[in-house]
Amino acid sequence: MVEIEVKIRLDDLEKTKAALLKLGAKIEKERFLEENTLYDLSSQTLRQKRCALRFRKVQNKAFLTFKGAPQKSRRFKVREEFETEVKNEKHLRKILRSLGFFPVFSYQKFRTVYRKGRLKVCLDETEAGNFLEVEGEKSDIAKFVRCLGFSRADLIKKDYVELFCEQKSAP
Repeated sequence: MVEIEVKIRLDDLEKTKAALLKLGAKIEKERFLEENTLYDLSSQTLRQKRCALRFRKVQNKAFLTFKGAPQKSRRFKVREEFETEVKNEKHLRKILRSLGFFPVFSYQKFRTVYRKGRLKVCLDETEAGNFLEVEGEKSDIAKFVRCLGFSRADLIKKDYVELFCEQKSAP
């Protein structure tokens, strides 16, 4: 599957929540904690290729996701994404270790998921700040973020690893 998304840094989470509801977005999942761990080989092959192997824990479920390198796009982050639910976390970690993968980065976020037509809209609360993440077709994303009052200049293509690293290196 191809994932198309953008992030927008938020100054006012409550204002954005109200705007989403006013535009007809429906809450799909109330605020919940996500724990994310990225894995790579000692050679950092995935990082060098700008790919990611992520293990995510959400409530009582777990998922393993592979994200391919970002494709060329001026305004949107576009990349292949394959995800599967993990039934046995302990065995998955043993498999990853046996293949030479080890944890290289971990982060948490609180997420609230909304739906607006074909769009998946997430409000993410992280240590690097609060973000709106919109995923769907490019034209739907562009229209929706304009309706929320955001411009092209507000769109962020970076992933959370990049945003966390930027925040940590800021004075």
